[in-house]
Amino acid sequence: MPNPKRRHSHSRRGKRRAHDFLKVSLFEDCPKCHEKKLSHHACKKCGYYKGRLVIAVKEAK
Repeated sequence: MPNPKRRHSHSRRGKRRAHDFLKVSLFEDCPKCHEKKLSHHACKKCGYYKGRLVIAVKEAK
């Protein structure tokens, strides 16, 4: 079984491990209607962003 001749550097090891970290959730709760929405985006259900109505949304009955 072949063995490495020299040890790998800290930066090379870090580059390999760059994808091993946990992902942060992209969704957060809308403060107006409490639905899940993408952060820094207007809510698709109520149309509010930062406390203001920015999209006119038709209500489904």
